[in-house]
Amino acid sequence: MANDIEFSFNALSGSARRHIRVFQIHQFLDRFAMGLTVAVVALALTDRGMDLFQISLLFGVYSITTIAMELPFGGLADNIGRKPVFLAAVVASLISLALFLSASDFYVLALSFAFIGFGRALRSGTLDAWFVETFKASAPNVDVQPALAKAQWANAMGLAIGAIVGGILPDAFGSVAQRHGISIYDVSYAASFAVMVGVLIYTVFAITEEPRPLDPGALIKGFTNVPSVIKEASRLALKHPTLSLLLTALAFFLMATNPVEVIWPTYAKPMLDQGYANTAIGALTAGYFFSIAFGASLSPRISRIFKRRHAVTLAAIFACLAVVQVALAMQGEIVGFVGIFILYSVLLGASETPASSILHKCVEDRQRSTMLSLRSLIQQLGAALGLVLVGAVAEVYSTPVAWIFGAGFLGLAVILISVLAMRLGAKPE
Repeated sequence: MANDIEFSFNALSGSARRHIRVFQIHQFLDRFAMGLTVAVVALALTDRGMDLFQISLLFGVYSITTIAMELPFGGLADNIGRKPVFLAAVVASLISLALFLSASDFYVLALSFAFIGFGRALRSGTLDAWFVETFKASAPNVDVQPALAKAQWANAMGLAIGAIVGGILPDAFGSVAQRHGISIYDVSYAASFAVMVGVLIYTVFAITEEPRPLDPGALIKGFTNVPSVIKEASRLALKHPTLSLLLTALAFFLMATNPVEVIWPTYAKPMLDQGYANTAIGALTAGYFFSIAFGASLSPRISRIFKRRHAVTLAAIFACLAVVQVALAMQGEIVGFVGIFILYSVLLGASETPASSILHKCVEDRQRSTMLSLRSLIQQLGAALGLVLVGAVAEVYSTPVAWIFGAGFLGLAVILISVLAMRLGAKPE
């Protein structure tokens, strides 16, 4: 098979350029709606009377629901189409937001978080697969990685801008909310609901997909076939050394990086003046998303440095992340911490598309959504395991020691991806 030619946006056909723009707008709006609540979710739960243990349980409900639903709904998208399943995900998100806005009871909030996980599972492996397949059809033999990078950039920008706006809204309109007897943080949730309705409308009219035969039993079949789906996807991964090495490396990657992404506010806040600590943490959260977007935009340039050898690129990025994570753990002053954390976030953004490019190269269209769901499942399991292990080390010793310990998992990921690069013969993928 001939290698893909280098990506050039201006040289693409009009339909291919339009396809990228449509997906970029879609990803921005969807993540903007999510970002509106990211900055205030813990504050909103506290305002509803939840303690830290209850907040942890609610996020646990989200994680368990997502993990349980990933594979059944990945297979459903392969069977009945990506667009219908994504529309169902948007409806689940709207139900979650409505439940959150209407209740302060723990069990109703738990149901809200279950619907968040439900929507996350429905989203996984749907429109990403649609984007890749349609792009390949409109731009055959063109390297898909830069197109994925453009989508990832829009994704991260939506989260970043959403987080900023979501943090501003309670201050700007909180007094109005209180006059109406609702929480000041409900303003951000109401705005998220409105934008999510916009995402629903945009998806209906802007995303085009050939309808597939509708099987009323597809959903039931999706659940009853979970063991066979796992077996099939696992067999594919095990029979394909590239997928085995990639998925294992990504699990180690999340074991190392997820504890940093979760714990960093508790580590950085004591470095700040308590009079503006929360504002600064909010700003740095937005900076984190912007940096991921910047890293995604740099990804094609980094790939060109390594002659579009995506495995070599990924190994280099993982190695840099390991070094930067150790450096981050050694920071005791806020200026140094912010500088290193921004660099760390840029590298996180740059790591996404090389990994995705390798995976998409290995699977056929009929298996793409299922494999994306398997990837998401493995990554979430790695992230959860990393939180337990690294969190235990942080509890016994300290956060810096835990992060340095976690960097060892990145070292293992570097080894696996280096083996993958050698297996691929260091040829452009």
